[in-house]
Amino acid sequence: MPSVVFIHGTGVREPGFSALTGRFAAGLTGVLGEVRVVPYYWGGPYGATLAAGGASLPPAAGTSRGIAEADPDHDTAAWAALYADPDAELVLAASGAKPAVERPPGFVPPEHRIQSLLSALAAEGNLPFAELGELGPDLARTTADLAAHPLLGPAAAVLQPDELAFLTARSLVARVIAAALDDDVPFVPVGATRDIVVDRLAQALGAPPQGAERGLRTMLLRSVGSAASRAVVRRRRALTQSSHPAAGDVLLYLARGERARAGLRTLVAGLEAPVTLVGHSLGGIIALDTLVTTPMPQVRLLVTVGSQGPFLYESGSLPSLVHPEPLPSHVPEWLNLYDPRDLLGFIGAGLFPGRVTDIAVDSRQPFPAAHSAYWTNPAVYRHIADRLP
Repeated sequence: MPSVVFIHGTGVREPGFSALTGRFAAGLTGVLGEVRVVPYYWGGPYGATLAAGGASLPPAAGTSRGIAEADPDHDTAAWAALYADPDAELVLAASGAKPAVERPPGFVPPEHRIQSLLSALAAEGNLPFAELGELGPDLARTTADLAAHPLLGPAAAVLQPDELAFLTARSLVARVIAAALDDDVPFVPVGATRDIVVDRLAQALGAPPQGAERGLRTMLLRSVGSAASRAVVRRRRALTQSSHPAAGDVLLYLARGERARAGLRTLVAGLEAPVTLVGHSLGGIIALDTLVTTPMPQVRLLVTVGSQGPFLYESGSLPSLVHPEPLPSHVPEWLNLYDPRDLLGFIGAGLFPGRVTDIAVDSRQPFPAAHSAYWTNPAVYRHIADRLP
């Protein structure tokens, strides 16, 4: 009976590993019938731990250990949404507008004033964005795009002028910072600088003098309530406390990965051919490194799933092999499964021509969910079953 060694990815610990192995075994036997699944649990003996109980972890933003939650009016959550979609507030505002009706002759559209102010702002060039440095697109183009936005009219019909001014200012600044993030600019302004620019732009668009806006909260925060900010703080704390094994596992493996490779060699040595290694994420890197450094003739197939192995090789970070060194001839057939939406899944056929078969599997999940959805995707098991020796 063929043996399939299942090698988990980063951050997996018991009891999650047993549940994951059971899910993998059920998925594979559902396609193949009889197959021996051999788990390799490296996370417990060789994975990262916080030896001092997390003393290196800072408290969540806006808190101190054992003291208070963050200010519920904290607007970080809203800005995160605006960087993802600078039109988010505009869409929310416009959703409250009444259906369009025929207007009498001489009617002045409600957006006329803000459009005129945007045109005047565009004439100033990038000066109002001085504190932001050289980030983002040209202000004239940005303001022109916003002035022509089809939802500006519906938003102007339901908002007070000062609210519309701040909404528009936030949208302009969000466009600049979002463009910088898209271009991987290595710096963005701190929130205080961003807010100064928003205040200046809002006043140029008809808002009251600085200070009067402090009672105005973003449409986004008002729409979801102050619980959004508290949820972000709780989420950050949970991520900080629970995700350290994932990040730590990668760093520890790259620094001292031989223990994990030695454990896999010992496990495989006790198995009869044919053996298949199936590794998810860092598990795939462990399997690849072990096969590169140690010929294991009983292993007939390597399967990597959502793997960073090809990327580490190309970037010079793979411990066992440095680009452009070729894949050793003793490394067996390599099947590499990746989800196009998984930002941690890479392809290898272009790096190792004729040695790697890349196959896309679509979970229809966004990242990061796509990185964890492989084991509930029937296509993954079908592709593995099709290649098993």
